[in-house]
Amino acid sequence: MVLALLYPLGYMMYGSFRDWDPSQSLGESEFIGLANYVTLWNDPNFRESVGVTLKFAVSVVSVEMFLGLGLALLLDRKLRGMSVLRTLFILPMMIAPVVVGLVWRYMYHPTVGVFNKTLKSVGLEGVDWLGQHALLSVIVADIWQWTPFIFILSLAALQSLPRSALEASRIDGATPWQQIIYIKLPLMMPVLIVTGLLRLIDAFKVLEVILVMTEGGPGLSTEILALRISRTATEFRELGVAAAMSNYLLIMLMLLTLFMLAYNRWQEYRVAKAHRAIEEDK
Repeated sequence: MVLALLYPLGYMMYGSFRDWDPSQSLGESEFIGLANYVTLWNDPNFRESVGVTLKFAVSVVSVEMFLGLGLALLLDRKLRGMSVLRTLFILPMMIAPVVVGLVWRYMYHPTVGVFNKTLKSVGLEGVDWLGQHALLSVIVADIWQWTPFIFILSLAALQSLPRSALEASRIDGATPWQQIIYIKLPLMMPVLIVTGLLRLIDAFKVLEVILVMTEGGPGLSTEILALRISRTATEFRELGVAAAMSNYLLIMLMLLTLFMLAYNRWQEYRVAKAHRAIEEDK
């Protein structure tokens, strides 16, 4: 823990208070206090990157949770060839992010890409996907790659549900929709919250796919915070500012994590309270 987490984290926090660039060691840099944080707070480009990051993360996780959970509910049954189908579903998340970025970049190509070729084959005009709709194009690529992650965990949660509760509800006349709303989803909620949290944290840190597809452009329309941190450190050679940016990202993720864990505890408390009420009625 000390070597792999605490020391790098402390090093980054210490560097964020200094005017630090790659030409000098951290000890040689000048201590400037909170100047890097104040500079970023007043930087409109940084605020725009934060906005793009939030839009990207919320969009991809919302759609991935909806699709992944929907697929899990649809395929939670005994079907011939199910093992092959599940393998096909998880293939996208096994591909390297750089390869995913290249594949989708070629698919979005204005002249030879498969999307514009399809549009032109039916008499429609081509679309500048990575120009006019860059953020949407990147969101679609991420959804394609990571929906299987939600699907696999949701399916595992579904298959671990107590069959006695489902059988009892079926005997009592519950419809399939009622089983999903009142039994399956509440019992799956702890797993869904943790799954959504993991994907949300990962979505805030996406780098390779966006870097390959758009390099953050056009303008700053797809420059998420992780990409801006990388550019600040490597292209602009402002290591102290990049460290301060990383700390801002860390604070955002910590607040998000604490909120979702608190929500999970609240849900567990509600379920436990309902169980106690049922026991008291008996």
